[in-house]
Amino acid sequence: MRSIPVSAAAALDLLCVLIFVVAGRAEHERGNPLAGIAETAWPFLAALVAGWLITLAWRAPARILPTGLLIWAVTVVGGMLLRVLGGGSTQLSFFVVTALFLGATLIGWRAVAQLARPRGTESRVSP
Repeated sequence: MRSIPVSAAAALDLLCVLIFVVAGRAEHERGNPLAGIAETAWPFLAALVAGWLITLAWRAPARILPTGLLIWAVTVVGGMLLRVLGGGSTQLSFFVVTALFLGATLIGWRAVAQLARPRGTESRVSP
């Protein structure tokens, strides 16, 4: 398997966050679904972008360490901070579910990619 293109890695990360938000909104449905998804998603999407910028993820987007781990941490912590600053609640149970789900998905797809690539190849983007 060749390296994962940056666009595919970014799309997978975006999908992880959106699945988290949509699943959570479906479980706790209230009000306008699209507005609710946007309201819940924006802090985590902004933090995801920050995670990509901080880690320079485009250099090795499928790496678990340090890329995936740092993207996960920045997305969870940054998303929670932005959520609080935006007036949202952050109960401990929400924080735990967020950390577990995003950890399983943001790090999980990278682990699958690492297992699927042939030995001796790097997870860097090909020129």
